Parts: sequence; C-alpha cells; structure tokens
Amino acid sequence: MARTGLDPLTLRSSEDTFVDELFASAPELGAPLVKAEFPRVYVDANREPFELDPAMFEDALPDYVTTQNARIAAGLGTIARVVSNATPVYRGKLCFADALGRIESCWRPFHAALAEAIEETLDRFGYCILLDAHSMPSNVLTIGADGRAHPVADVVLGDCHGGSCSTVLVQRCERAMARQGYLVQRNAPYAGGFVTRHYGRPESGVHALQIEVKRGLYMNERRFTRDAGFARVAGDLRRLIAVLGGFDPRRAWGDAD
Repeated sequence: MARTGLDPLTLRSSEDTFVDELFASAPELGAPLVKAEFPRVYVDANREPFELDPAMFEDALPDYVTTQNARIAAGLGTIARVVSNATPVYRGKLCFADALGRIESCWRPFHAALAEAIEETLDRFGYCILLDAHSMPSNVLTIGADGRAHPVADVVLGDCHGGSCSTVLVQRCERAMARQGYLVQRNAPYAGGFVTRHYGRPESGVHALQIEVKRGLYMNERRFTRDAGFARVAGDLRRLIAVLGGFDPRRAWGDAD
C-alpha cells in the first residue's frame, strides 16, 4: 500500500470478487476447492510464474523471465502494472527481489496445492475436471459475428478453443447454465489463461475449463458488496457442480444431455 497511490477499492477492481463464496458448495458435493488467499493485483496465479514488464523494475531481470507478450503489454503480467481500468498501480519502480518474494510465497504454494488436488483426483477416479473460476466486469464488450461490439454474456466458458477439455463437457456446462436462464458464450472474450493452458490435458484425463461469471449478476460493482442476486447465482453454480459430478468424460462419445 505504501507503493501505490490508489485507494483499496480501486486496487480491488481486478479481483475475482466473492468467487470463492459462489463456488463454496463444492466441498459439500465432494469436490476439492482451491482458492487464492492473496490479491490478484499483488501476484496473478493465472499467469506463468515470470511474466514481468521490465519497465516496472529498477534492476535488470534474469534471462529466464518472459518480458514480452500481449498480457505484459496490456499491463497484466504476473505482477500487474495496471488495474482493470488501466490505472497504474505503482508510484515508483519495484525491485526483482520483491517480485520473486511474491512468486515464491504466493504463486508457488497455490499451484502446488492445485497440482496436488489434480493428482489426487486422477488417482482416485482416473480423470479430473478442473473448473477455473473467475469473475468479469459487466462493462466488458465482445465482438460478435456481425463485427460489432456487444455486452459480454452472463457466463463465458473458456476451453482454449477446444484444447483444454472435452467438447462434450463444455456443452454440458453451457446447457446447465442456459437452462437456468443465463446467456452463455464460449471463448470470447476469455478463452482461458495459464491455469487452463497448463493443466488442461484431455488426452491424460485432465479436463480444464475456465468459467467467468459477470459480476453484475451477484454484486454491486462500485461498492464491492453482495446484492440480492448472490444467493441465486451461488445456488445455480451448486447445481452446475452437481451436474459435472455425474459426468465422466471418458464415456462421453457424442453430444449428449
């Protein structure tokens, strides 16, 4: 906080607010729930461990650091340069040791816990369905088939354009949410981040699907408080988890309900 001129609510504008609570029913239904207990603006677990903007640092970065890609250019690397409204986070430059400390104390333990949950699930069932849960601002726009910008759907499912999980699994999720009254879209504007790309190995039994829920459905986006829609969304996501709990992608050979 000493390094930023931003107030706490502005800093929180990039966070996946209350998503752990929306999916809190998972353990009751027999599924492990792994949640980050650190802010995304501090270190982003949905990035590679070292996606860093060299302009943010006072010292030279090691050769193993990725310093150029679209995420870094947008200011949204492992250590964010900006929050979602493109406002710079820091008043001065950081040192690489600070970034390394965040990665070692937050990023690595999170991914160690996630990898352990995946391996235990594979050992027990022979396959694993990983839902990578996020939230998105209501003012996001996406480009439609007509080439025009449209408001983002209620729910966006990202499977890395078919690479991270079974197509039938995506269809199951899409139908389950649509039947509950949600407008669902695939891969636009979010196709999946590091978690889905890194862990999604359908050929090895790990099916990773990113799910983005529009924040306006369940919270006040200016005050960061739950609103009247919270209970409904949480209940609908509980039903989604229950549907997936009875789905074995190894036996899914067609477009089935």
